[in-house]
Amino acid sequence: MNRPCIFRSLSLLTTGLMLTAFHVHADESEKPNAQLDYEMMKLFVETYEQIDTNYVRDVDRRELMEAAIRGMLEHLDQYSSYIPKRDVQRFDQSMEQEFGGVGIQVNGVGGRLTVISPLPGTPAYRAGVRSGDVIVEVNGESTEGFNVTDAVKVLQGPPGRPVTLGIQRAGVDEVMQMSMNREVIQVPTVLGDHFNQNGEWDYLMDSENKIGFIRMTHFSRHTADEMKRALQVLGEENAQGLILDLRSNPGGLLEAAIEIADMFLESGDIVSVRGRNVPDRSWKARKDEPEYPSIPVAILVNRYSASASEVLSACLQDNHRAIVIGERTWGKGSVQNVIRMESGESALKLTTASYHRPSGVNIHRFPDSKKDDDWGVKPDPGYELSLNAEQWQAWLRDREQRDVIRAEGTEVPERTFNDPQIQKGVEYILEQVAAGK
Repeated sequence: MNRPCIFRSLSLLTTGLMLTAFHVHADESEKPNAQLDYEMMKLFVETYEQIDTNYVRDVDRRELMEAAIRGMLEHLDQYSSYIPKRDVQRFDQSMEQEFGGVGIQVNGVGGRLTVISPLPGTPAYRAGVRSGDVIVEVNGESTEGFNVTDAVKVLQGPPGRPVTLGIQRAGVDEVMQMSMNREVIQVPTVLGDHFNQNGEWDYLMDSENKIGFIRMTHFSRHTADEMKRALQVLGEENAQGLILDLRSNPGGLLEAAIEIADMFLESGDIVSVRGRNVPDRSWKARKDEPEYPSIPVAILVNRYSASASEVLSACLQDNHRAIVIGERTWGKGSVQNVIRMESGESALKLTTASYHRPSGVNIHRFPDSKKDDDWGVKPDPGYELSLNAEQWQAWLRDREQRDVIRAEGTEVPERTFNDPQIQKGVEYILEQVAAGK
């Protein structure tokens, strides 16, 4: 379409808006914003025309429009974003948890790509990327100002294609260069303590006291089924308690968190969702008896536990079904809907509602939230316990040794780190078992 045609179309649009505005204003004086809406749209069209006509160089009109859309969404919050045509397929693949990439979860707060968690068994995990690392370069190019959408674009790619990340780590002066090859990422989300001789997860971390240990890396459409299988195994082994590790779990599908919470509850609220233009909705436990034995549960969280992991931990905490140990969580209590645009060729990921825990409190941490405000999920009193950087490194080294499938006949390696948060959970479970709870 040539420029005059574009301008005529835009002018017709604004004229139509103007006529509508005048009609609404004349007949419905209680809606004075209609005229303001027209004036703002007129300003947008005039700006577009001025750039298209007078900018020193030719501009790609679609890129210009997409930049305007991104600007509007970035103004709202860090979780809303525009997904252009060229990225829709990649986005859909990521939702299915099957894509070519390095296996890393990041957050784009403040224009910094902070690693929430590398996924166990993936190229990033094997290369040494860790929670809290900041990705400052990708293949030598700076990531300054990147959001999550930008990160997906540069980190994902065809399997087998190499990528080098420049990593800034707390306590390390120089930027570390980590090279890896992208792979098809199909990673289980429910993990155990170590692999057994059959190459399957062993979910008993303490065989003498029959204490189970389950780690959840994120919440996908497969997570609830994986959790059912893990709990069935623990039931067959007569587990007396469970430590559920949600540390550095960035979240995922709300439906998965709801289904897993329901596995532990006899009754009670799970979560509610409230929005400005969406119907309020709440979820409750659906059965009279829990699907799995009512054994004591200790949940581990840290500052990188977010979204669906906060929904699950808040639910079980408020229903007095589990105790929460560790650090205050991230505070992501917002719901993003994917709205398909242009007949599905592009999309908006738009924040439309917020999560509220059974107590009614919204767990979201807003930009102006203060430390004393009630956001995130706090550990139960007496169970606040942080790991320092040295302890985290020791924990990661220990996990690296245990998160591998060993050759036949090879013994499970001895623990090289006594995790104080896990130990706190073990103490709680043993106290509950001794008290007959």
